[in-house]
Amino acid sequence: MPRSTNSVASRARRKKVMKQAKGYFGRRKNVWTVAKNAVEKGLLYAYRDRRNKKRNFRSLWIVRINAAARMNGMSYSQFIGKIKANNIDLNRKVLADLAVNNPAAFTAIVEKVK
Repeated sequence: MPRSTNSVASRARRKKVMKQAKGYFGRRKNVWTVAKNAVEKGLLYAYRDRRNKKRNFRSLWIVRINAAARMNGMSYSQFIGKIKANNIDLNRKVLADLAVNNPAAFTAIVEKVK
């Protein structure tokens, strides 16, 4: 039996990767072997950084809450501890948003937990 290859599928696979490499610089956009490596690496970075983004935002929220809490005479750890003790269910994202966009509301929360 002669050897058969499915060139239609192979071409489609390569075409899909080359389409993902669109916009890359130099040979990364039009040479198959270089583009394939670049796209694989890019997908790895995308996967990793979707998780890193969550970490970065959480640390940004903590910095903002800490700054606002210190303006009201309390450290971040004291503030979060007292919020948990008083059963106030506001997450860090909401607290950081209040600290930046509505300082009066944040101050009211601090006064309530003091």
